[in-house]
Amino acid sequence: MSRVTVVAPRPGTDRDDAGEAEDPALPAQFSLLLPVWAGDRADHLTGAFRSSVDEQTRRPDHVVIVRDGPVPAALDAAIAELVASSPVPVDVLAGERNRGLGPALDAGLEACRYDVVARMDADDISLPHRFAVQLPIIESGIDLVGSGLQEFGDDPDEIVGTRTPPVDAHDIAVRARFADPFNHPTVVYRRDLVRAVGGYSDFALMEDYLLWAKLLVAGARVANVAEPLVKYRVGAGAYARRGGLGQLRAELAVQRRFRQLGFTTRGQFARNVVVRGGYRLVPESLRRMAYRKVIATYRG
Repeated sequence: MSRVTVVAPRPGTDRDDAGEAEDPALPAQFSLLLPVWAGDRADHLTGAFRSSVDEQTRRPDHVVIVRDGPVPAALDAAIAELVASSPVPVDVLAGERNRGLGPALDAGLEACRYDVVARMDADDISLPHRFAVQLPIIESGIDLVGSGLQEFGDDPDEIVGTRTPPVDAHDIAVRARFADPFNHPTVVYRRDLVRAVGGYSDFALMEDYLLWAKLLVAGARVANVAEPLVKYRVGAGAYARRGGLGQLRAELAVQRRFRQLGFTTRGQFARNVVVRGGYRLVPESLRRMAYRKVIATYRG
């Protein structure tokens, strides 16, 4: 990927943005990692960026936008405008072809200036106090922290449901053996530990869930905040995309990988193949119900 770097000094700060080792007595500096691809919309990206940077009570110190392959002109123009008007430095990684989310995020991690990295998707909305809540938890010694999220359709003010994850480390570990214990667009983590376990890797559709498993096996200190700190866009076809043969193949592949890692027992493997694999094949109406009641920790 080629890189375009724009340094926009953050008003009112004398911090050094060169990426030197941090003084533990000072608040942690952190990078925001935001991937973009051709299927994203310019207005959604602008909302995601502004909510996660300009409108935060504790802003990131650096942003990496990963452009995963060519994008429409309107989206390219939105990226350029965000870079030009950002109150913090922004690096844009421009990929010549679409490689998928896992490889795009791994490339973005390499470009992050700081060890603490916050994730954001290009069509979601961060609440203004998101990082003011999550960064002190990281500073306390936690390696990975996520949060609850609110789901919305077309209007961010019309919430259709809330996903509340397990909060403490034990409950997260138990939940992870059956379902994803973190809401990926909400997480903040330590880059060095993520890189040490191999990063996201090219594991389409399940790259985040596999990463959490690898981190838990490695002994990562984890937590979640029950409070929703991100608004998550649920577009048309969201439940249809969670089913089908492609999703089934990805599900079976990640369950096999979990067994290879020693992350799940034989009994857990069998249960997951039957329950989670079956979930991928049921009609969409049943999948919607199962997702809210079984697969996700959901409170509507």
